[in-house]
Amino acid sequence: MAQQMTPRLDPAIDATLRTAADRVRRVAGERIGTMVDDALRRTLTDTMTVGADGSTFVITGDIPAMWLRDSTVQLTPYLRFLADCPPLATLVAGVVRRQFACLDHDSYANAFNDGPTGARYDLDDICADPHVWEQKYEVDSLAYPVTLAHRLWRTDPGQAASLFDERAHRVLRVVVDQLRTEQRHDSSTYRFARDTTIPTETLARGGRGTPVGATGMTWSAFRPSDDACTYGYNVPANLFAAQALLDLAEIAGEVYGDVVLAHDARTLSRELVDGVATHGVVTAPGDEAQIYAYEVDGLGGVLCMDDANTPSLLSLPLVAPDVIDAEVWQATRRFVLSPANPYFFTGTLVSGIGSPHTAPGFVWPIALAVEGLTGTPDDRRRVLELIARADGGTGQVHESFDPSDPTRYSRPWFSWADSMFCELALAVVDDASP
Repeated sequence: MAQQMTPRLDPAIDATLRTAADRVRRVAGERIGTMVDDALRRTLTDTMTVGADGSTFVITGDIPAMWLRDSTVQLTPYLRFLADCPPLATLVAGVVRRQFACLDHDSYANAFNDGPTGARYDLDDICADPHVWEQKYEVDSLAYPVTLAHRLWRTDPGQAASLFDERAHRVLRVVVDQLRTEQRHDSSTYRFARDTTIPTETLARGGRGTPVGATGMTWSAFRPSDDACTYGYNVPANLFAAQALLDLAEIAGEVYGDVVLAHDARTLSRELVDGVATHGVVTAPGDEAQIYAYEVDGLGGVLCMDDANTPSLLSLPLVAPDVIDAEVWQATRRFVLSPANPYFFTGTLVSGIGSPHTAPGFVWPIALAVEGLTGTPDDRRRVLELIARADGGTGQVHESFDPSDPTRYSRPWFSWADSMFCELALAVVDDASP
């Protein structure tokens, strides 16, 4: 797709970012303020390109593809500025427009190319669509664009109005129908198989995934980490989808006057929440508390853990505030931030949540940021300073790092981590405001 200038030179955006970084400097110090200033600008100037049609393509940082999940979360720290910075709202609208186009093209894919370039993670994948980088079906890929569109609409109805055309209406219908189809995955035609010795990079049973029973929840092939699910019902993804369906219902009813779609979305949201309550709430290992499992299969398989990528169990108050059980989540938080979680790692510098997606024992700044954002003001300040000290001397936030030696890290530049660090810093500023 033909591309135009990135938004780096827009004076209104520049002024907004400069003001935000200066506020961070006053509260958290010069070094953290500079890291935030650099990160806020880096995402806009180095990951985004604006097409001739006004849509915005967003890469992850060091991979030249657009993930529906990452491209949403990369925008998180900017959303608070939309009402006061129209050019920034226009940019976000362009991202939503591209996300809807991607979903309209292939609602099972998680990552896309900037046009039919033919680039792919693995040239031998079943999906050979030149527009698709990777076709790993992840429930959050459907949910994140809906929640972003909803937030933009509620913040700037005039800006969002142009987004809700016939294509967007069609996509919203596809989201509901696909989530419902995958409640009974055996009736789905989706398959993913990759010739690899890494089990998390492909699906069992000829690409269908491990067996599942009907639970009312919706099936996901892969986690937000892009790793294959051990069991097909990912609990945080289901609760996030339930929240997104409530957002979708509001858009369907108020924008399109589509009472059928709105009803279908709300009904499905309730089914997902009920399915989680019935099958996804379990007794914590070594405890009597009731917690959310990470994954279940409806056949007795239960996986108690949490992963650094969002939606995670720890992030539920951020991504699914209206559909979670607060008491169950509090018990879940205690579990995932303890050694009982097999992906909670401790080093000499920091303790935090990692992921099977990266080296054993490595901690993720994204999960540290979520820990702060879902905790107390003291938690936020403490975690912000920890992440800043764990940059390995680079001035940048990485995907993961050794909690005893931050000079050992994965991915020299990961824009999602940059954005979560910025969001945490801005929350610390909010805490300090009178």
